[in-house]
Amino acid sequence: MSQHRTRLAPSPTGALHLGNARTFLVNWALARQQGWQIVLRIEDLDGPRIKQGAAEEAIDILTWLGLDWDEGPFYQLADLTPYTAALEKLGSQGDIYPCACTRKQIEEASLSAPHDDDHERRYPGTCRPPKRVPISNQQLLQEGTALRLRVPPGDVTFVDEFAGEQAWNVEQLVGDFLVGTKLGLPGYQLAVVVDDARQGITQIVRGDDLLSSTPRQLILYEKLGLGPVPLYTHLPMVVGEDGRRLAKRHGDTRLSYYREKGVTPERILGLLAHWCGLDEQREMTAKEFAQNFELSNLPREQIVYTPSDLR
Repeated sequence: MSQHRTRLAPSPTGALHLGNARTFLVNWALARQQGWQIVLRIEDLDGPRIKQGAAEEAIDILTWLGLDWDEGPFYQLADLTPYTAALEKLGSQGDIYPCACTRKQIEEASLSAPHDDDHERRYPGTCRPPKRVPISNQQLLQEGTALRLRVPPGDVTFVDEFAGEQAWNVEQLVGDFLVGTKLGLPGYQLAVVVDDARQGITQIVRGDDLLSSTPRQLILYEKLGLGPVPLYTHLPMVVGEDGRRLAKRHGDTRLSYYREKGVTPERILGLLAHWCGLDEQREMTAKEFAQNFELSNLPREQIVYTPSDLR
């Protein structure tokens, strides 16, 4: 195992679009520039949102763009044992508790606005026991009941490699967050931490829509005693002209759509390179991008996808 490792971690909840591609390209380029090993991980725990064939398409598209990896693909759903073991540890410590609240109940009980663009409201603590109570293994990952982590008060601080110094109060922002879902599956925050730790990930490069997830994951690193935490690099997102993350409302930005129309990967990469601070917009390969890309030149504001980019 090399000293530094990163991961490409697509979620097969839909097709990869230009915004996803820009983040993956920067992550890949940094790894190849600095000698990090790359792990390909398919984050497929999101139950009903998973689209059939999306994982295979994501792997195919990444290869089409010229990106490669050193290990994987690994599928989270293939083995739930590591996540169950983590929940058993949290349960024995009294750090988690069962929650039967519905989304509607949380919305009615919460006075906070949805968090960012993911409609997440602060959990008001309806099911939280007044004191820490260990829970049995039989109460873990039962369908119909979620599991929440008891979040400590105060700020979680860290230094992001691109976004700089950060301080987030998770208790005030989202409250006790999910680590197990009502479908009987581990929650995103828990699964990511467990996988990053066991796969030896030391460098995490992702979109800044996940910046608020980092303090939650740092809390889990501490509660689980997982040792050194990774270095985080959060990149500004690609958004539509309305300032919202890319979606169908902005037209078809799927990479598969462009490929079906005969657009070459070099043309796609040329646009992504322009969005990454390379002055001259021209067709290029992934290898050429890695040779010319510098993180210090990446624009610090969001990139706005416009009709001229489509043309």
